[in-house]
Amino acid sequence: MEYIVGLIDKLAKTTQLDNQEMLELLSYYDNKEIRDLLAKKARQIAQSVYETDIYIRGLIEFSNYCRNDCYYCGIRKSNRQVSRYRLSKEDILDCCQEGYFLGFRTFVLQSGEDLYYTDDILCDIISTIHQKYPTCAITLSLGEKSKESYQRYYQAGANRYLLRHETANDEHYAKLHPHGMSLSHRKQCLFDLKEIGYQVGCGIMVGSPYQKLEYIVEDIQFMKELNPHMIGIGPFVPHHQTPFYKENQGSLELTLMLLLILRLSFPHVLLPATTALGTIHPRGREMGILSGANVVMPNLSPVNVRKKYELYDHKICTGEEAAECRFCLSRRVSGIGYQIVSARGDYKE
Repeated sequence: MEYIVGLIDKLAKTTQLDNQEMLELLSYYDNKEIRDLLAKKARQIAQSVYETDIYIRGLIEFSNYCRNDCYYCGIRKSNRQVSRYRLSKEDILDCCQEGYFLGFRTFVLQSGEDLYYTDDILCDIISTIHQKYPTCAITLSLGEKSKESYQRYYQAGANRYLLRHETANDEHYAKLHPHGMSLSHRKQCLFDLKEIGYQVGCGIMVGSPYQKLEYIVEDIQFMKELNPHMIGIGPFVPHHQTPFYKENQGSLELTLMLLLILRLSFPHVLLPATTALGTIHPRGREMGILSGANVVMPNLSPVNVRKKYELYDHKICTGEEAAECRFCLSRRVSGIGYQIVSARGDYKE
């Protein structure tokens, strides 16, 4: 135990552990005493940069069509039981208008990899949002695109891009995705985005099928190489219409442990307490914030499509209006000593 406490102190002071040390620390994820020690330091570090502010991002899930067939995803191409939908430009702008009124200063446009939305269509939507809400940040989560496409979106007014790499291990990646999808290409997309000037987010599913603790260490190693502005992690939650429907969901304890380690490893990073975390535990998002997270992403999508954007089973808040999500989260966050702020919530150097 003394050795592990020493590793925690080392990580808090230097933000670095070697791979073996990181693996040993991760292996204590089920030890509440160790997690509590980490949590105290993680909150101190997060508050030294972001105080007790929690940033809100307004999530607009504008299409559940996807050209990919990832084995874990409920909107995968092969799932014929999904009720597909696409939001129009006007629908998206209505979501932004409501979100702005509710105090959101970041809009997150997320979809499957839907080729219906050409670069011209996307750039028109992005530039219109940018013109109407020039003080707001626009985050995109649209999957893998060409560097030229990313450049066009950036010039149209997008500021941030979220692209979970899912795993940094080639063997593991091949077990989660069909032939034809490439981890090296996904990683290159992230480096392209960073080179263009986006604030970039990567991330993983904790407890995804075939994942080992050694793979998570590789993920942290890759994150150190990328040095992202955002890291999105959440527990794997199976979907009943995917090949992984019988797999166990990811561990709450391991997810919290990784949040703690990431906060100590990346003191300035923007770290969400994800909806998936709230899905596997009623107080999951509060636990995430108390583990160093400083971002939450309420849903601004129209209520009539929310249940259709089902990446995993039992997703929370699919029946709530945007205002309900916003004020419910405010109460939850204030109840643990933090406050939601109406700000863009940019990465702080």
